[in-house]
Amino acid sequence: MNQWFDVVGFLTLFTTLFVIMDPPGSVPVFLALTSRMDRERRHRAAFQAAVTSFAVIVMFALFGQYILSFLQISVEALKLSGGVLLFLVAMELLTGKDQAPEVGEDDAVNVALVPLGTPLLAGPGAIVAVMVAVTNMEHPWGSPIAIAVAVIVMHVIMWLSMRFSTIIADMLGNGGILLLSRIAGLLLAAIATEMVATAVFEFIAAQSII
Repeated sequence: MNQWFDVVGFLTLFTTLFVIMDPPGSVPVFLALTSRMDRERRHRAAFQAAVTSFAVIVMFALFGQYILSFLQISVEALKLSGGVLLFLVAMELLTGKDQAPEVGEDDAVNVALVPLGTPLLAGPGAIVAVMVAVTNMEHPWGSPIAIAVAVIVMHVIMWLSMRFSTIIADMLGNGGILLLSRIAGLLLAAIATEMVATAVFEFIAAQSII
C-alpha cells in the first residue's frame, strides 16, 4: 500500500497544512475582506482564492527550489515578506480603509487573488511545508501521490469553509461583519507579527551557523 500511497506522508503533510492554513480561523478574515460583496461574488471569491492558493502551492512544489535559488531568495526572506504583506492587510481591516460603498468585478477578483489566495492561504508556511515534503519524498510513486492528495483535500476544505461562511455573514448582518472585520484585523496582525519575528530569528540563526 505504501508503495503506491504514502499514508504517513499524507497524514503528516495534511496535518501540517491544516494547522498552518487554519480553515476555521480563515473564515473571519475571509468575511472581513469580502464584506463589500454580495452572496454571489463572495462565493466566486471563495472559489478563486482556493484555486489561486492551489496554483501557487503546486508551482512552488514543482519549481520552488529552482525559483528561490535562481533569485537568490532565502526561505526566511519569503516568510518575512509574507508577514509584512499580511500586516498591511491587517492595518486596513483595523482602520476600516477597506470599506467602500460598492465593489466591482475587478475588485472581487483582486481580493480573491491577493491577499486571500496568497499570502493568506498559500502563505510562506504552507509553501515551505510542501517544498519540504517534496524534498523528503521516500517513495517514487507513493509520496508524490500522497502530497498531491493532501494538497487537493486541504484546498477543498478551505473552499468549503469559505463557501459556507456566507451563512455566518447572513446571521451577523452588516454590523456584525464590521465588528468581525476589526477582530479579524487584530488576529491577522498577530499572525503577521509572529511570521515576521520567526523569520528574523531564523535568519539570525542561519547567519550564525554560516
